[in-house]
Amino acid sequence: MKKRIVCLTLALLMSATQVVSVSASREDELREEQAITSQQLDATYSRMDELAYAKSQLENEISELDSNLVSVMVSIDTLKGDIDNKEVDIIKTKQDLAKAQKARDKQYESMKLRIQALYEQGGDAAWFQMMLNSEDLSELLTRAENTQQMYEQDRKNLDKYVNTINEVNNLKTQYESDKAELEEMKASYEQQSYDLQCQIDQKKSESADYENEIAYAQQQATEYANLLAEQTAEIQRLEAERIAAEEEARRQAEEEAARQAAEEEAAAKAAEQEQDSESEDEENIEYDEDGNEIENTDDADDESESDDGVEYDENGDPVDNAGASDDVEYDEYGNVIDSDNTVSPDDYESEQSSDSDSSSSSGSGSGSSVVDFATQFVGNPYVWGGTSLTGGADCSGFTQSVYANFGVSLPRTSYEQQNAGTEVSYADAQPGDLICYGGHVAIYMGNGRIVHASNSVDGIKISDNAAYRTIVSVRRLV
Repeated sequence: MKKRIVCLTLALLMSATQVVSVSASREDELREEQAITSQQLDATYSRMDELAYAKSQLENEISELDSNLVSVMVSIDTLKGDIDNKEVDIIKTKQDLAKAQKARDKQYESMKLRIQALYEQGGDAAWFQMMLNSEDLSELLTRAENTQQMYEQDRKNLDKYVNTINEVNNLKTQYESDKAELEEMKASYEQQSYDLQCQIDQKKSESADYENEIAYAQQQATEYANLLAEQTAEIQRLEAERIAAEEEARRQAEEEAARQAAEEEAAAKAAEQEQDSESEDEENIEYDEDGNEIENTDDADDESESDDGVEYDENGDPVDNAGASDDVEYDEYGNVIDSDNTVSPDDYESEQSSDSDSSSSSGSGSGSSVVDFATQFVGNPYVWGGTSLTGGADCSGFTQSVYANFGVSLPRTSYEQQNAGTEVSYADAQPGDLICYGGHVAIYMGNGRIVHASNSVDGIKISDNAAYRTIVSVRRLV
């Protein structure tokens, strides 16, 4: 009979499974779509981190170019001051040049007059005649000395004239050289200033492009997050419907099984009672030696009564009822409920609380072990979709592989990992807890620090501010 009941129950449960199979199939499809959406969200956040890093690098370059531009502008201002000062020197040089040219012209006119006079007087012969016409030696010597002095003076005037010409040429050359040098320096600085400004404008344009890409990625992330929320709500609805359908099918199966069991039990009891009645009648009838029926006596009645006090099972064997009690209770499956060995709800709750406290106390030590294990992979590369702690992993692949080392099985995506373990507040976070962000996960180290697979630029690293992004959930796993 029990086999028939079990078979009937299984048949009803199988039919119930067929009823909810369509809902379960849709639920599985949604979970697959949710996993894909979660990966896309993770990839989008990773792209946003890379764009933000690139934009930060670009802003550093712009800042450096701005600093260089400021230096060039300062140099230009300094050069302008030098040019102004040089202009004063140039004006003085022009004045000195004018004086030198005037002196040169004056000396030149004097030299022309002197040469003309010598020529008119006969040149060197005039000097000789002047000495011969001397009356005595003293006059001759005086005239010779005067002639020598005149000659030396002419020579000095000639040398002075030559020096004046050289000075004029040198001043002119210096003036032109200084002016050309200053103009060249000014043009060079102005070109540098122009080039730097062009670079800054280009970098700012690239930075604006990064901002647009980040904004677009943020829009995509929002769309993915909204889609994930819709998928989660749909999955929860389908799951609730499936569980309700399964419970209803199970309840109906149990009711049907109980009904069938009751019917079969009643039929079995009726058959047993009928068989016992027939047996009783046959045993109470006595016959004489001629085969005639003998009427029952009082002793026979007493003996029959005594025999009726014995109970038999369905095989006809007597049943030993010693120790039986009317206070015995049975559960819905026919098992005896032993009240002496049943744990009271209060004792159960106390035991559960004790187990929980024990688990919590050991979790801190295990959390530190998780942190120590995770931090040894700092510096290893970030690879989207990867789960290798040495060859490369993304954020959820990193946490999945780290916790797997401690026997904790986590889902693959960061969105699914948000539902793992037990939720705690960030204020109560302990080392080894899982910090969940929108599309990102990390391992809490304590003191506001986290270790995580950040992005393709930084790889697996330690961050000092766990709240650098909005924390969605904190999960206690060990």
